Amino acid sequence: MKNKNAQDKKILLSHGSGGTAMSSLINELMLKKFDNPILRQLTDSAILKPSGDKKLCFTTDSYVVNPLFFPGGDIATLAVNGTVNDLSVMGAKPLYISCSFILEEGLDWVILDKITASMAKAAGKAGVQIVTGDTKVVEKGSADKIFINTSGVGILQKGLILSKNKIKTGDKIIINGEIGAHGLAVMSMRENFKTDIKSDCAPLWELIESMLIVGGVKFMRDPTRGGVASVLCEIAENSAFGIQIKEEFLPIHENVSSFSEILGLDPLYIANEGKVVAVVSRGKASSILSKMKKHPLGKESAIIGEITKENKGKVLLETVIGGKRIIDRLVGDQLPRIC
Repeated sequence: MKNKNAQDKKILLSHGSGGTAMSSLINELMLKKFDNPILRQLTDSAILKPSGDKKLCFTTDSYVVNPLFFPGGDIATLAVNGTVNDLSVMGAKPLYISCSFILEEGLDWVILDKITASMAKAAGKAGVQIVTGDTKVVEKGSADKIFINTSGVGILQKGLILSKNKIKTGDKIIINGEIGAHGLAVMSMRENFKTDIKSDCAPLWELIESMLIVGGVKFMRDPTRGGVASVLCEIAENSAFGIQIKEEFLPIHENVSSFSEILGLDPLYIANEGKVVAVVSRGKASSILSKMKKHPLGKESAIIGEITKENKGKVLLETVIGGKRIIDRLVGDQLPRIC
């Protein structure tokens, strides 16, 4: 007899949010059915060792953003930079990407022309080549204008191993600048709000490479869906340490803070597309921060917290008035279709 509960389940928007619902979907379906040692790591990119001493990183992602064009970017720059950054946070130099389009019948030719031109420009800026792809067209009403899938391949830096297992009490948490801008830029365009917020969409490899040269980097993630909060919760989850961050050190711009408050949103949970959250050794933190601030994408870099021996498995936020609150993983979906 089939499980009635399973029969009654439906896929919800929250299953793509980067929060607890998405984690449940991955663990109950994908990981259970596709399980293997590489996939089990659940990293942004799979680390492969085809031959010799070189290791490849491989990643894939799909983009369904609505609207297609927004302040600071478009679906094409998202597709390139999102894939490049998933490789970069693993410590891999991005080299090649694929590009597959799912097009809705009736899409204006001029829109696709604009998107492909933007994609070529973004790839050139990120230093990668688009080397293969695919195009499918579906009947009108079967998709929303255009969906893009990109996969990427990069070379892992020799001898580099980034892992949660390397994190220790006293390590510092660094981010390279303002948070929450991307999700709000997309939302403002979607709902015709008048704001000056622009997406932070950008390729991160050059910045990350400069951090790796300094040394002391132990773990990195790009806080896209689910934002900074979800990344920190992922790091702390099932760990023998806790995380404490300070509200006063969070790089949140006034326009983002004000707009978030109007919408009833928390910037910590809003998606970013040009940010890296890094856990680094205490002794190297100042040097890494100094190096980051010299890069255009790291001018507003900040140490926002540290790894603690207290509150194992939890993330605590120390407020500006001295109080503390637990940062939980996102349950629902604050802003659907923002990437």
